[in-house]
Amino acid sequence: MERLSTTQPAWYLLQCKARQDSRAEENLLRQNYVTFRPQLVAQRVLRGKPHCVLESLFPGYLFIQLSHEDNWSALRSTRGVSRIVNFNHGPATVTDQVIEHLRARCSGEVPSQAFRPGDKLQIIQGPLSTLEGIFLAMDGTERVMILLQLLSREQPVRVPLNHIKSA
Repeated sequence: MERLSTTQPAWYLLQCKARQDSRAEENLLRQNYVTFRPQLVAQRVLRGKPHCVLESLFPGYLFIQLSHEDNWSALRSTRGVSRIVNFNHGPATVTDQVIEHLRARCSGEVPSQAFRPGDKLQIIQGPLSTLEGIFLAMDGTERVMILLQLLSREQPVRVPLNHIKSA
């Protein structure tokens, strides 16, 4: 996180009052602020049946985009907002790359710059750790297809996305 230093709009982290993330976001949007509250679909059992519900990735927090010219004082009296998170005696900024990454992850997409077909990858976890392969394609949002040299020939293998890194 960086300190506020430019007049360009930057992303900041807001702490919300207990269980009022959605209320804070709604009130900020009514005041024409740009906000982002990362949410994921989670399965919960309600009355004995599985249901899909949308939950905040960071309960109690949301991101807001502000510049020096914006009205910062209105944030203090916005219902649901507790405070702007500070770091080193000032509001801490969150980089655009972090916001883009969170948006891609929460929408179920993988960032386009992640891997390209033909990229060399190394498996860092699991039974195939330390092997290197070639990226073929994404297999859903959490797995990749890699071409590995196994048993004297090339084999396509599915590997969890968090078990690989660029070689």
